[in-house]
Amino acid sequence: MEQRALLEIVFSFDDVKATQAAAYLLKLHGDADAMSYLGLLKLLYIGDRRSLEKRGYPITGDSFVAMKYGPVLSHIYDYVKPNGGYASSDYWNRYIETISTTRSPHKKVYVTLIDDPGDDELSMAEETILQGVYQEFGHRDPFAVAEWTHDLPEWQDPANFGKKVMPIDAQELLSYLHKSDQDIILIREIAERERFLNQVNG
Repeated sequence: MEQRALLEIVFSFDDVKATQAAAYLLKLHGDADAMSYLGLLKLLYIGDRRSLEKRGYPITGDSFVAMKYGPVLSHIYDYVKPNGGYASSDYWNRYIETISTTRSPHKKVYVTLIDDPGDDELSMAEETILQGVYQEFGHRDPFAVAEWTHDLPEWQDPANFGKKVMPIDAQELLSYLHKSDQDIILIREIAERERFLNQVNG
């Protein structure tokens, strides 16, 4: 266990970038139809996954977990899920709201943009990734996207282990993305440096 902990890769979660990434996807979606909260969770996970694959670093820096409807980002799940989560973010709540409605026969939970946080923390490469993810998945049924994520190699159904949530190891995910040992060592070093700088500047 101690040896595994030494090998663990922990990225630095960026609350501002996470909010701006979510807002960017909501702006792409437009006002015609509110986005399902499950849909937003899937798009953000896929965005971070693709960023890892293409750039060696995620967009939000959130931790990855497996749940019933596929993999999600841990902090953002707490921000987005209805009835509030264990975590809260004043920055996120200033711009993004989760709303439950019973207007239809089945309860619907969706996410809306209260105000625009801008996108100054997102690089052009990150915006391009988010655009690509939205173009591919943004108009698909969120449950169909969740089914698609069930086929990702990093996902295991936590119910099979008597759990509701299971961590997804970042190093294992990187190996599924065909990163070499040298790539993974470099990514770990970058993640450790980012965490150190955040602690110093925080």
